[in-house]
Amino acid sequence: MSLEIITSDALKDVQHGFFTRKGGASSGVFDGLNCGLGSSDQADVVKINRARAAQALGLSAKDLCSAHQIHSADVVRVTGPQDSTPPTCDALVTDQPDLALVILTADCQPVLFADAKARVIGAAHAGWKGAIGGILEATLDEMEALGASRENITAIIGPSISQRAYEVGPEFLDDFLADSPDNARFFANGEGDRYQFDLPAFGLHRLRQAGVGHAEWTRHCTYSDPARFYSYRRSVHRKEADYGRLISMIRL
Repeated sequence: MSLEIITSDALKDVQHGFFTRKGGASSGVFDGLNCGLGSSDQADVVKINRARAAQALGLSAKDLCSAHQIHSADVVRVTGPQDSTPPTCDALVTDQPDLALVILTADCQPVLFADAKARVIGAAHAGWKGAIGGILEATLDEMEALGASRENITAIIGPSISQRAYEVGPEFLDDFLADSPDNARFFANGEGDRYQFDLPAFGLHRLRQAGVGHAEWTRHCTYSDPARFYSYRRSVHRKEADYGRLISMIRL
């Protein structure tokens, strides 16, 4: 089975892709293109999957620049190929050609950024903690430090968990209301004391409030499409031992 790559016309001037799970070598609960070296999948198989994804963008696995993601607002500037230890952060930016910035997700938002005119790109992992903590704005700041202009930056949110699948408790709502009462708009009433949180809408709001030239979501829900996407929350509901990680990447 060949790889399936979701792209955005808004980033047509920059090579990029949000990869689905199709076309990989993993099996079992990881069936498909699991690119998470932190999963309990066989490391050699994960490396095969990552190499296939790199090849799809005309690169080799050594050209992939990834992060040890911790739901922070930390951004690292990539200046050359990585050694064996990725930096601990949740976003990467670069102005260097032929290096792919890599983000891994399984419900959280993978966000790819580009100022095609200034030749500066970025990639961020934005779950709810990172998004409310400022990871998207921090990525924009670091891109500007490399010469990008905020009004020229396009930001695309890839496959993420949608509001209908994202049930949260009252304490979760309280955290967002403490950040801003306006955040109530991203919650819908669920059953009992539960709420449904709209993570992609919150991400788009933060991006647009920060002044990006263009922001959109690809409108793919990771939870609702098990044939195409891995989902942490779905794996928990199914009582599976682990889950695969989707890879998203962008390169100059």
